[in-house]
Amino acid sequence: MIWNKEIECADRETIEAVQLIKLKKTVKHTYDNVKCYRDKMDEKGVKPEDIHSLEDIRKLPFITKEDIADNYPTGLFAVPMSDVVRVHSSSGTTGKPKIVGYTRNDIDAWGECVARGLAMAGADENDVVHVSYGYGLFTGGLGAHLGAETMGATAIPMSSGNTQKQLMFMKDLQSTVLCCTPSYALTLAEGLEKHGMTKDDLHLKSGLFGAEPWTQAMRDEIEKRLGIRAHDIYGLSEIMGPGVSTSCEYNEGMHIQEDYFYAEIIDPKTLEPVPDGEKGELVLTTLGKEGMPMIRYRTRDICYLMRDKCKCGRTTVRMSRVFGRSDDMLIIRGVNVFPSQVEVVIGEFDELTLNYKLIVGRENNTDTFQLQVEFAPGLAVEDIEFVENMRARVERALRDMLGIGCNVKFLNPGTLPRSEGKAVRIEDTRRL
Repeated sequence: MIWNKEIECADRETIEAVQLIKLKKTVKHTYDNVKCYRDKMDEKGVKPEDIHSLEDIRKLPFITKEDIADNYPTGLFAVPMSDVVRVHSSSGTTGKPKIVGYTRNDIDAWGECVARGLAMAGADENDVVHVSYGYGLFTGGLGAHLGAETMGATAIPMSSGNTQKQLMFMKDLQSTVLCCTPSYALTLAEGLEKHGMTKDDLHLKSGLFGAEPWTQAMRDEIEKRLGIRAHDIYGLSEIMGPGVSTSCEYNEGMHIQEDYFYAEIIDPKTLEPVPDGEKGELVLTTLGKEGMPMIRYRTRDICYLMRDKCKCGRTTVRMSRVFGRSDDMLIIRGVNVFPSQVEVVIGEFDELTLNYKLIVGRENNTDTFQLQVEFAPGLAVEDIEFVENMRARVERALRDMLGIGCNVKFLNPGTLPRSEGKAVRIEDTRRL
């Protein structure tokens, strides 16, 4: 099923004409209402009226995560708060979250994008969409929920956790589409077997999985154990949330909703564009977003673009899966984690030094996360009572900062290797 054939199957000339009209309006709206971006444009000597073609987007300055942090909480909003009908947020680089505001039109556009993604997963108004992404300020749950309601399908707002109850509702309400992280999909599969059920006891036919990196092997296991077709869905709070792109039944890249987003791939070092098919950093521009428009936002996600017509009939540009990031941000169990956030927590404890290492791995298709950190000189790890008390305090502080659990291992002073250059803080053994 194709939700909006008029745009999803349009020829390139039509798509690019729509993009150019919306790009001009977005640049003008942003220049007039966002001081930070107006200052950036003025510094480069470019005005909204200088945009005559899509290629002219390269004249415009980038927006980065640092700009969002510097303008916390609402400095990048382009409308007054009276026009903002919803706020979401994601983790930031210094402990401050990235606040995102949506107007009524922005919410409608978001619902449209996710509805298109659900259609790629074979859903329509007769389906029951089981949403096991987290609800709240995180965009996953409410984003998927919004798409289901836009489509006219039945949405079950389960959120995550309580696997037995998830399976009960899934069975009794005959859920047909599952939306969650891929790791939680496998948790549900394990729960199914633990409670003496099989995939035949459910009515699931497909799933939309995102918010964390996952492998083809993981896709194969999900499809086998749940008896469904597993689709990728991509998004980020700063741009909109889930639904920026989704894979169709052929799973040969994710279709970008080009009438709402303009995609570029750049070399993260030179900031120059790279050819289609070549890996680089994904840069996204929102087209028509009112509340918090993003122009040339550096996502830091590494992927490549494909412009050939897909076998499903859609003509929109597709992006590959994300291979990694051009900065040091980690995605652990669907949550963005920055080493600088961990440093903020460590710095609150006089008993600890800032000599630390983050160990990220994967066991049974679930991310593992450990902090190794040295005690301050004069403290020893042999005092078990002291160590356990410290561990509880630090792990609690990390969970408060990051939103996920982290196992803490204390080391004696001088244990970790030193570096004369940039310290190696991360050991990520996951193979994606």
